[in-house]
Amino acid sequence: MGLVIGLTGSIATGKSTISKMIKSFQIPVVDADIISREVVEIGKPAYLKIVEVFGEGVLNEDGTLNRKSLGNIVFKDKDKRGQLNGIVHPEVRKEMVRQRDEYLNNGERAVVLDIPLLFESKLNSYADRTLVVYVDEDTQLKRLMDRDGSSEEEANYRINSQISIKEKAHLADAVIDNSGTLESSRTQLQEVLREWGVLNEPDLT
Repeated sequence: MGLVIGLTGSIATGKSTISKMIKSFQIPVVDADIISREVVEIGKPAYLKIVEVFGEGVLNEDGTLNRKSLGNIVFKDKDKRGQLNGIVHPEVRKEMVRQRDEYLNNGERAVVLDIPLLFESKLNSYADRTLVVYVDEDTQLKRLMDRDGSSEEEANYRINSQISIKEKAHLADAVIDNSGTLESSRTQLQEVLREWGVLNEPDLT
């Protein structure tokens, strides 16, 4: 049976960059963010429940979910964040497990579960190994402010809504330090995947 790797990081640490690198090695990635968008499409059970709990103020004019509006509510309120997670996470988990098992049953050597809140949601049991994408906290804050045009206060709200990146690094089986160049991150990733026995081709870079 193939190895299941849980990939995570924190906001603005560059996890999606590492996820793309993994795909370039022909290792399938199950992306929890993509699934979380799919399960809240108009008319789906999670969508209906969100409108019931949070009201129509979290919808765009066309009836789709306004993720930024909803995000602004839940990032600042732990109880509301818990409510939202309680609606969306069970639906996401079901679909993640379905995709994971399909890849494994098809004989893949490895499958990666790309889950931003892997540790917060206690989903590390879904994987055999965990891999954290890390940058130091000052870099994380700067990248988030630059990326979203947010104030320092807004950026800190979002960062503090997750387990700290230092703690995640401590919990992980392996860590990619994504503070440097893409080449450096790629080299670290190759070393981890080789060590775990899922990357056997020679290094051509």
